[in-house]
Amino acid sequence: MVIDRKRGVKMKIKSKLEDLMWDKRIKSINQLSLDTGITRPTLTRLKENKSDGIRLETLEKLCHYFQCELTDLLEIEKEEVK
Repeated sequence: MVIDRKRGVKMKIKSKLEDLMWDKRIKSINQLSLDTGITRPTLTRLKENKSDGIRLETLEKLCHYFQCELTDLLEIEKEEVK
């Protein structure tokens, strides 16, 4: 989470992995792990938005697998800070 006090905005990057899995009918993290070679713990943290950091290689693999853009996988949520 990043807080931009000049703009009065708190920003958080949110994963849309669960939505992509639903759209592509991927039923489990285990299946996605087998298909992509990305570890189950990494995928679980990403899906549950509990990841502190994501390797670029992981993002590339997921975008390639889902044939999507980075903005389809991640979004920035903004919230006003008082």
